[in-house]
Amino acid sequence: MFKKKNDGLEHMSYRDSDKIGKIVGMIAGAIVVLIIICRCFISVTEQENAVITQFGKVLDVKTAGFYFKAPWQTAYYVDMTTHGTGIGYTVDDNGQNITDADNGIMITSDFNLLNIDFYLEYRVSDPIAYLYNSESPEDILSNVALANIRTIVSNYTVDEAMTTAKSQIQADVKEAMVTELNNRDIGLQVMNVTVQDSEPPTPEIIAAFKAVETAKQGADTAINNAYQYQNQKIPEAEANADAIVQNATAAKEARIAEAEGQVARFNETYEEYKNYPLITKRRLFYEKMEEVLPNLKVVITDGNTETMLPLESFTGMNESTATVADSE
Repeated sequence: MFKKKNDGLEHMSYRDSDKIGKIVGMIAGAIVVLIIICRCFISVTEQENAVITQFGKVLDVKTAGFYFKAPWQTAYYVDMTTHGTGIGYTVDDNGQNITDADNGIMITSDFNLLNIDFYLEYRVSDPIAYLYNSESPEDILSNVALANIRTIVSNYTVDEAMTTAKSQIQADVKEAMVTELNNRDIGLQVMNVTVQDSEPPTPEIIAAFKAVETAKQGADTAINNAYQYQNQKIPEAEANADAIVQNATAAKEARIAEAEGQVARFNETYEEYKNYPLITKRRLFYEKMEEVLPNLKVVITDGNTETMLPLESFTGMNESTATVADSE
């Protein structure tokens, strides 16, 4: 009787084990089905793209949204937001910029050394090329940036790179990088290139640059003073020149008027001379003698000592006396 009871208990334990196994199998199957269902749906945010592949072959690129895919397909998510990196410096844990001497020191066209830092902003432009055209696109981007920066900076003098040419250097570097990245097709796009800082690499060179700047400022001051002196003197010289020209013009006009007057008098005298040659000769002779010898006493006679004009005593004259005989 006891033996029969044990057989019933053993039969009941077998039935319970079968039920538990079925329950566990159902739960496992449900989990597998849930996993498969979850793998069939993907959610893509606005900041990323999803590249859908099947057995290693790209099928599609999904933008923001909720999508269905086959369980055997794979989705690779690519961040499409803009990223930034420093060229020529690194950032420590405290947020301080640390100069990268290997990458930050450039040589300029006038063979000076310059520590110049850039900040590069970039984003993924082609997620498929980004995933499959290169093993490390960010490293390639960094090398391309550094190579083009060195080339562009070497086209400018150290003074230009530190002052007036920063914006032009930024534009040249960006243009060169855009061209090279398009040729390499690594799926990255340059958004912006900015010069963060540019300065001499050592204290000695910094001091030399300061001395040069001081000398340039002194030269500029001297040039400005010279221009100021020039601006003061040029109007004065121009006024003097105008006065000289005006005086010369007046003298010229006076001489011309005098010459014209003398010509007119000569013509008048010549007309009289043609009418009365002898009288005109005598008058001209007397006028010239009076002009040459203003103190000479002129006595005109007819050749006889009894008749003399004017009638006055020779002994009472205090001036020189001369007798001019009549030629008749």
